[in-house]
Amino acid sequence: MTSTSSAPAIRTERLTKWYGPARGISDLDLTVAEGEVFGFLGPNGAGKTTTIRLLLDLIRPTAGHAWIFGQEVQAASVAVRRGVGYLPGELALWPGLTGKQTLAYLGNLRGGVDAAFVTDLAARLGLDLSKKFRDYSRGNKQKVGLIQAFMHRPRLLILDEPTSGLDPLNQQEFYRMLAEARAGGATVFLSSHILSEVEHSSDRVGIVRAGQLVRVATIADVVAEKRQQIALTLSAPPDPAALTALRAVPGVSNVAAEGSAIQFAVQGDLAGAIRWAGSQPLLTLTSHEPTLEEAFLDYYREPEPATA
Repeated sequence: MTSTSSAPAIRTERLTKWYGPARGISDLDLTVAEGEVFGFLGPNGAGKTTTIRLLLDLIRPTAGHAWIFGQEVQAASVAVRRGVGYLPGELALWPGLTGKQTLAYLGNLRGGVDAAFVTDLAARLGLDLSKKFRDYSRGNKQKVGLIQAFMHRPRLLILDEPTSGLDPLNQQEFYRMLAEARAGGATVFLSSHILSEVEHSSDRVGIVRAGQLVRVATIADVVAEKRQQIALTLSAPPDPAALTALRAVPGVSNVAAEGSAIQFAVQGDLAGAIRWAGSQPLLTLTSHEPTLEEAFLDYYREPEPATA
């Protein structure tokens, strides 16, 4: 199958992988549009790395199919990987080669890359390319992995836990590299269990749990579905009728009052709760918006889905 401009960057159809009796992923249906940054979110063991390995034809599915830019990954394995920059979650390279030798070798396997661009990426990440890979710290090994993923300016970046081992300054530099790649037309599939990483850089997020995709949405939509926490301080304790009226406001729940302090949760539109607060002798009002982390954790509070 040939690639077409209208094909999504990634598409899977009932993609499934079992390791004997052990679950990998099950019936994964996913579409990632060309040009977007898609965060693939879940704890370790949820099936994120299995999904990536299936997308790159590093392992074969038990059932289902995957396409990269319209090419079926098993039928066009080499062609698919040629256009992908991949950072694995566990990076294993040649311990006796220097960073420069490692990147030159990998670049030559791709038919050559822009050496000046490689040097620039190393400088931005503060990586000494003259050291042997075995002598690098964990963070510097991760930098080698990032450079080899970005250095050929791929059409699709697939990054598994990309900021692992990086200090905060290098994490910020990574985000800038990601933004530049996207501005150049690249699609990014970013797998992580670090919630702030996904929230910082992604357009949409897919939440995977026990090998199943339980939610795909924009980050704003995932957060907006969750309840905001409101705290009020009044100049006098509220009367029981006022609290009864508050509990009747659409979307309000978990009302708790102690003296002049009131706390409650609101899901959806805040207008009714704000009108109620405005009718009271209000001194202070604070609203705590849910983070992606709080929204994400809600998907893990229920029992895991049953497996066949």
